[in-house]
Amino acid sequence: MNIKPLADRVLILPTPAEEVTVAGIIIPDSAKEKPLKGRVVAAGNGTADEEMILKADDEVIFGKYAGTEIEFDGEKYLIMRQSDVLAVIEK
Repeated sequence: MNIKPLADRVLILPTPAEEVTVAGIIIPDSAKEKPLKGRVVAAGNGTADEEMILKADDEVIFGKYAGTEIEFDGEKYLIMRQSDVLAVIEK
């Protein structure tokens, strides 16, 4: 991975939205719900005011409108502040 988030930001690979069909009709991507969980791919070092507690491979839940979508090597990622992450899913 060549992307290293700065400060209190994390790079997240969203869990793909499930394919939904209704009576044989496939719902287009634009009508699908945005996934609300994903996996942390990389994390910054934090700031003087906020320690980075997230780390790579953490599975997280984030807000519906959190983050900025970026595309890198044909894969879509979200980059957001650590404070936009709502919870870590513990296994």
